[in-house]
Amino acid sequence: MAERIEDYALVGDLQTAALVGREGSVDWLCFPRFDSGSCFGALLGTHDHGHWSISPVAGGPATDRRYRTDTLILESEWQTATGRVRVIDFMPPRGHSPDIVRIVEGLDGTVEMMTELVIRFDYGSVVPWVRRLDDDTLVAIGGPDGLALRTPVDLEPEGMTHTARFAVHAGERIPFVLTWFPSHHRPPQPVDAERALRETEAYWLKWVESCVYEGEYRDAVHISLAVLKALTYLPTGGIVAAPTTSLPEEIGGVRNWDYRFCWLRDATFTLLAMMNAGFTDEARAWRNWLLRAVAGDPANAQILYGVGGERRVMERELEWLPGYAGSAPVRVGNAAHEQFQLDVYGEVMDALHQARIDGLPADDHAWSLQRAIMDFLEGAWEQPDEGIWEVRGPRRHFTHSKVLAWVAFDRAVSGVDRFDLPGPVDHWRRVRDELHREICREGFNVELNSFTQAYGSDELDASTLLIPLVGFLPGNDPRVLGTIDAIQRDLTRDGFVERYRSREHNEVDGLPGGEGVFLPCSYWLVDALLMAERDDEARALFEQLLTIRNDLGLLSEEYDPAAKRLLGNFPQAFTHVGLVNSAYNLSHHTGPIDQRTR
Repeated sequence: MAERIEDYALVGDLQTAALVGREGSVDWLCFPRFDSGSCFGALLGTHDHGHWSISPVAGGPATDRRYRTDTLILESEWQTATGRVRVIDFMPPRGHSPDIVRIVEGLDGTVEMMTELVIRFDYGSVVPWVRRLDDDTLVAIGGPDGLALRTPVDLEPEGMTHTARFAVHAGERIPFVLTWFPSHHRPPQPVDAERALRETEAYWLKWVESCVYEGEYRDAVHISLAVLKALTYLPTGGIVAAPTTSLPEEIGGVRNWDYRFCWLRDATFTLLAMMNAGFTDEARAWRNWLLRAVAGDPANAQILYGVGGERRVMERELEWLPGYAGSAPVRVGNAAHEQFQLDVYGEVMDALHQARIDGLPADDHAWSLQRAIMDFLEGAWEQPDEGIWEVRGPRRHFTHSKVLAWVAFDRAVSGVDRFDLPGPVDHWRRVRDELHREICREGFNVELNSFTQAYGSDELDASTLLIPLVGFLPGNDPRVLGTIDAIQRDLTRDGFVERYRSREHNEVDGLPGGEGVFLPCSYWLVDALLMAERDDEARALFEQLLTIRNDLGLLSEEYDPAAKRLLGNFPQAFTHVGLVNSAYNLSHHTGPIDQRTR
């Protein structure tokens, strides 16, 4: 059975990532990409769906663990009756083949250890053919996938698994290196585990040198930035929303989605987080990924793409996996890519505008693409859509979608006014102003004194907190203040913000059951409170959000305040983006909420 979501740690090589539990088991790993089939899938089933444990024979969770300073090198320690032992887990930044390296280090006394290796390719469905090549190499082959495990420890077959017991003494270090390769190739050359450790540490320390963040909450910001880096697919610059699929938004529920893809709506906030921290190369790579992904006819633009820009990410269910804590179905792919979501056009326009403001090297095709987007929006902004929450119910005139359409026209006008780019600026200005009047008229409920989820609705929606953040209205506008108050009153649990009332109003998204509070929305509330000059409230909420991170500083998409459990895919890029941006705002009294409205 999988551990609690918050008991997992992330290690990654900038093309894929693994989750390592507190008890020493790698329960999730997809090779060779984030969106590949898993070879360790116990996270969504049982140990028989693939896992790799290394721990003391006595078992139990690590008594202490940490990331080595400014890296994603995980160090887990166990204190036993006979001694103390450390397991060092990391994935070297990708060379020719992806590896996960585990080094067992004796610290005091002698500790009896055990390891169990259960390889199951294709999300736990394929039992590989395993053979020994030499004294220290096991090779597993199944379909297109191959894995080579190299270690001086002699693992023996036991049913469909391989196990070993071994002792580690103080001062001794025992390496394990697992390497993926295409099954039609020979296994790659061995990796020197100690050299790989030194090089991996040097890589992360060199990377963090570019960070210029000097505000408060430095440690929280640095680990969040490291998460964003780890979730970047280095060959293309795309950033996946999370490295996992189908971790539930409610334990036992059906709201289980595949987040191993890149969402356009994360564009501007992600760009700002990177630029404010000094990571210009990553920001440029993300901007360039956006340009390639949405190239072509804007009418065919999708809300999400594969890490390489792939458009076909068809959703299907894996019936053989019971799901995390029985939360079925397990889904791979994401049908939301077929939806029409008006807001993503505003996000793309805003991100490309911010890239110019922040001085990223010009791209000759960016403005041509933006002109094509504006031509499409001429006939599209009046249409209903599925909205930011990707509802699987009927299309509506969602207020947030219309606000982001306004953003698109506003940034087009700014492109002409500020950068002297060519375009029908007077016409765009007229449409922008028309949209503004319509949204204020149709999206604001006078009786509630709040903007609502959709035109004519009396339902609240946390996405309306973005209204001041994108510059649609000032932070101290009475309608914004009324919206903040309404959301705090009716759309929070223990101070944390829900997206909308999903449990009572299933017609909103067409799905049964409920969900936790949505953590990015709570960071939006932090920023909205700052813009409303309610700094003390903003800081109190931000520091409350810091308390629900796991012991390594990681956050998922959602949180259950009653059970005090993280929920949803983990770790979640958009949540960590929110943390970085809100910390910057609190520390500098300027930042994304001001920059985005320049």
